[in-house]
Amino acid sequence: MKEILSELIEHRSLSKETARQVLVDLASGKFNSSQMSAFMTVYMMRAITLEELQGFRDAMLELCIPVRFDQPVMDVCGTGGDGKNTFNISTLSAFVVAAAGQPVAKHGNYGVSSVSGSSNVLEYFGYVFTNDRSRLEESLDRANICFMHAPLFHPAMKNVAPIRKELGVKTFFNMLGPMVNPAFPPRQLVGVFSLELARLYGYLYQNTGKQYMILHDVQGFDEISLTGPCKLYSNSGEKFMYPPEFGFDELSAAELAGGDTVESSARIFLEILQGEGTSAQNHVVIVNAGMALFCVDPQGGIDQAMLKARESLLSGNALKAFKKLLEQG
Repeated sequence: MKEILSELIEHRSLSKETARQVLVDLASGKFNSSQMSAFMTVYMMRAITLEELQGFRDAMLELCIPVRFDQPVMDVCGTGGDGKNTFNISTLSAFVVAAAGQPVAKHGNYGVSSVSGSSNVLEYFGYVFTNDRSRLEESLDRANICFMHAPLFHPAMKNVAPIRKELGVKTFFNMLGPMVNPAFPPRQLVGVFSLELARLYGYLYQNTGKQYMILHDVQGFDEISLTGPCKLYSNSGEKFMYPPEFGFDELSAAELAGGDTVESSARIFLEILQGEGTSAQNHVVIVNAGMALFCVDPQGGIDQAMLKARESLLSGNALKAFKKLLEQG
């Protein structure tokens, strides 16, 4: 690791293969906590390169516990790390998408740089995490959604988890999260915390067979916030979109605030599913879920996708999907 750190301190980057090997060694416990912390800190101070991102991704997928499904599942997730402390928009959107008919394999984790990640919320409601394929398939059959708690599928990362928690800020593992879903979903909506990372994701995803949409809100959100324009990368190219083009008015960031605790975050989460959310909260969930549905069926058009998402949320069907997920055998 000394040599690697020296290279990085001299502003040199790693090759794809070197990056892959470093992460494999890091996962195996080859390095001490100070070395691992120093390595992660580098990528808080400079941009990651395409080759480094590819190498880290390849190592994570190589080391994961894979669970492939027969259905064409979709992941709806963000990198986190945007520091905005919004309510759980992508997790809510995932239930809306599932209730609208698209099977979802949601990959998530505890919050690192936010109060409450998707795993925090689901655990609060009593959901028991599992990496058992049969139980995950039962969830898909019952609720059209299953939840994949990242640490159970990436056990090699157990050496890193305490350091990430102690650091309390985004690391390159936030950048990797959406890329390393162990279900290898053929469909994906990904929100990222920086425009530079969105470009890297776009480059990597265009060389896969996925149906994808990568988005970055220019106000710094890792999801569509409706507070301003959003940059989208998809199979059909890239473009900027503004709130009216999605069919919504512009919002203020204050209207998207999340809770100060896991409990308050969970309360907001349930209120929205129960139809008691504010119009701003509803609109942000609908627009993100709608773009996921548009990603799956672009021929149907954005307006139709938004209508499906709105119906899924406001009819209570998304709430039903959530309750069905909690019904564990």
